[in-house]
Amino acid sequence: MNQELIRKTEAFLKQKLDSGAYLYANPADKAYRLEHSYRVANIGRQIARREGFDETEMVIACLLHDISYCEEFGENGWQEHGRRAAQIARPFLRELGLPEARIADICFGIAIHVDDQADFPGERTPFALSVGDADNIDRFDVLRIHEALCRDGFLSMSLEEKLALAQKRFARLGELRDMEMGTGTAMEIWRERVDYSRSFYEKLIGQFRNSSSIL
Repeated sequence: MNQELIRKTEAFLKQKLDSGAYLYANPADKAYRLEHSYRVANIGRQIARREGFDETEMVIACLLHDISYCEEFGENGWQEHGRRAAQIARPFLRELGLPEARIADICFGIAIHVDDQADFPGERTPFALSVGDADNIDRFDVLRIHEALCRDGFLSMSLEEKLALAQKRFARLGELRDMEMGTGTAMEIWRERVDYSRSFYEKLIGQFRNSSSIL
């Protein structure tokens, strides 16, 4: 990897996140966004390494995929944040001296990672699709299980509510397991993550069913 380009990208990302009024007022959200960006970049690098993509370009794309969080979202802001992130990233990528063809691929991947739509022409290359794949993969891991349960107020639920939630999550994960990915590597990592999460909720369901009577 080109460490100089990576360091410049890290500095740019942190500078932009530090400049956001909302994130400045909500340091926990800023920390989360930066940590998420690093996790996505590391997943993207894993995909790039195994698929033969340029690792530097993939790490840069993934680091910048959510850079629009430096701005406050207005109406439809979340849905538009991929396209806005591509707009912010493009001039920076030119400053890095990347070829225009590679900038186009990186920006297209960033733009489509939210809702699969861009506001400029582009090709759904395996590289471009991998930005969104890495982002989606990060949604399913140990940390996200913990965060989701905390957000739901899991510990304060009744036994019946806990069981219903675990059953709902288990079923939903089964529906998501075969979601299409841009590469075989992403598909493999995705299924490993989803299967781990399903195993967690399956074990919860078993424990809850053993928690109210002698079977």
